[in-house]
This record gives sequence, C-alpha cells and structure tokens, in this order.
Amino acid sequence: MLARRWKSYGWFLLVVLLTLTGCASPPPAPIDSRKPPPSNKINVHYVSKGDTLFSIAWSYEKDVHKLARANGLRKPYTIYQGQRLTLDTTHLPALPSPAIPRSHESKPVSKDKTSGQQTGRDSSVKTASSAVSVSKPAALPPRWSWQWPVPGSVTRQFNADALFKGIDLRVRPGQPVVAAGPGVVVYAGSGLRGYGKMIIIKHSEIYLSAYAHNRKILVKEGQEIKAGQVISEAGGDHANNRRLYFEIRKDGKPVDPRYYLPKR
Repeated sequence: MLARRWKSYGWFLLVVLLTLTGCASPPPAPIDSRKPPPSNKINVHYVSKGDTLFSIAWSYEKDVHKLARANGLRKPYTIYQGQRLTLDTTHLPALPSPAIPRSHESKPVSKDKTSGQQTGRDSSVKTASSAVSVSKPAALPPRWSWQWPVPGSVTRQFNADALFKGIDLRVRPGQPVVAAGPGVVVYAGSGLRGYGKMIIIKHSEIYLSAYAHNRKILVKEGQEIKAGQVISEAGGDHANNRRLYFEIRKDGKPVDPRYYLPKR
C-alpha cells in the first residue's frame, strides 16, 4: 500500500516539473517577428585634441569634402575640441548654383541694324563662355607620377576587407621615407589609433596618401611637399620598427597602390 502511494506521488511530481518547465521556456517567436540586433554603426564624432577634419575623414573612410558639406564647414575646415560632427554623408545639402556674371553688352538692340544684330550675337557667345568658366571641372587623373615611399619589398598586400587596407613595406629603423607625390601635409601626428606616428598628404581634391608607423615625423601640417621629399624616419615602436604602412585613397576610399605605383 505504501509503495503504491510513493509511486503515485512520484508521477505527480513528474507532471508538476514538466508543467513548470514548459512555462519557463516559451516557444520561440516567429521568424518574421524577431527584431534584428542593434546596429553598431557610428553616425557622430566628437572632436578630440589633435583631430583634423582630414584625420576624422580618414578614420571613418569618408570623403573629406562630403564630410565638410554635411557639417556646414568651409575651407580651411576649422574644427574645435568637443565639437559634434555628423558622419552621415548620404543626405547632403544642395550646393548653391554658381553665379553667372552678367554681360556688359546685354542691352536690347535694334533689330533693323546689322551691327546691333552682330552685337547681340557676340553678347550671347560671351555669356555662354562666362557660364562655362564657372562650372566645376571634371575629375582628372593626377598630373604627376607616383613613386614608392621606400625601396623595401612589400610584406603585406592590399586587402579591401581588412581593417587596415593599405600595404606594408619592409624598412630599416631610421630609414628615410619620401612623399609618393607632391602635395600638402593635412595631418601629422599620433592621434589615430593603430597607425602610430602618421602623415597624411593631400595631393589633389581626389587623392590622399598616408605613411604610418614612423619613428620621427619631419614635416608639419600645412607644409607643401615635393614628390620624393623626405617626410619622416621609418621605424615605429618595437612591434612595427621593420615596416612602413602605406595607403592611397581616392575620394576618401582606399585603393590598391599597385595600380598607381610604378612596377618593380
């Protein structure tokens, strides 16, 4: 009799446990009702000491001109510590239409005079010519020849999927690094994480080049640079003293230097 009671009690406990387990684990939600994980995309940057608009654009792979437009900045792109910058360059304000100079010969002329008709035709040509002169020129390839910043071999190739997409070049500590082309230094410092002491040169409105993991920087921001001019000494910290990181960007995006540098 006692054994029967314990057996019934055991079955009762089993039913209770199964019921509680079912309550604790609700069925999974339908696939279409599950929310995607929150995006980690950063849309805002607060300016830190040592930042320039070019270094910020470089960090987020943005075109500096679009970034400036998105934040209402004009050249020379002055920014301030603590300033809030939007990184969204997909919705840019429209550029103002260029003003077309008025022709000095646009007065109405009499149609019964041949000279007047000729003057009118001349005026229309000059006006059209003026309109063309203020239009934005088409993007052209650089007018210089790129050159290697150091003679060392390539130890890591360009990788569009990597965090650091440029190439690594073998160097000796203290070896001189030269500019790959003429331009202006728009960044010189160590404020960009992962690059060590770094130099960014603006070659045109389209092209930039960067030289990272330097031991010593020999140029200053705003300095004009000639192609082949020594800009730094190679050899960063102990882990990076045998390599120079080099990168070329076109319209803010990394490109493979092999298509620009001369073949070896």
